[in-house]
Amino acid sequence: MAQSCCQQPHSHQHAHGHAQPNAPQMMAPQIDPAVQARIDANFRPVDLAIGGPALAFAFCQNHKREKCTDCNVDFSSLNRISKIFITNPNLRCPPPPTVVQQKLSQAVTNTKDEGNNLYKVGKHKEALAKYNFAANIAVQRPPWENSALFREELSTVVSNRSAALFELGDYLGALVDAETVVAIRRNWAKGHFRKAKALVGIGRLEEAKEAVSLGLQFEPNNAELNSYMAELQKTMQETGSKNADVTSVSAIPGAA
Repeated sequence: MAQSCCQQPHSHQHAHGHAQPNAPQMMAPQIDPAVQARIDANFRPVDLAIGGPALAFAFCQNHKREKCTDCNVDFSSLNRISKIFITNPNLRCPPPPTVVQQKLSQAVTNTKDEGNNLYKVGKHKEALAKYNFAANIAVQRPPWENSALFREELSTVVSNRSAALFELGDYLGALVDAETVVAIRRNWAKGHFRKAKALVGIGRLEEAKEAVSLGLQFEPNNAELNSYMAELQKTMQETGSKNADVTSVSAIPGAA
């Protein structure tokens, strides 16, 4: 009896130690019919060629181009993601959008600041080179990171580049950059100010006034825009024209 009593608890512990809990049943994700319908509606099979490093890049089948208007394909975004994964072998999947590459942000800021220092001492050509470099760094940000951060970084650099181009007398180049700033960060007054200055540079005063007016819709109390609007209106009254020759725009502070 004593032996039997000793064995019974041992037998109970053995059984308890090997008991396996019931594994939870994995439920297959439910497909949203609306999402599936959109995928099916937009799905268009295309012939493609694979090449490049690690055979990880897509090109059109007929011309071996990444972006081909003849074949109506554009694999640039797909190839950009492939490049990111190839250059970051430890990156198994995109991290959450809250994860930001601090080194990239610091590189953009440092290069932009170098350009700002050159700009302040009148070395506009050298500043332009720094802004170009900073913009090239900014666009390397992975597409899954915070888009607001990307827009802020890039718009600031391109805005400064617009200013450098303006000082170098490239008013059309300054206008193109200003338009880019407005497109990616429409509610930022500085982009509208840069656009107005570039338009003044090529003598299109009425359009410059419209650019300032649009900027004031987002920031009605912006001192820079309000001051520039007053100078624009004064110049237009004095010249009696909605447009002006490039030689006459020097009447507006900062326009030349």
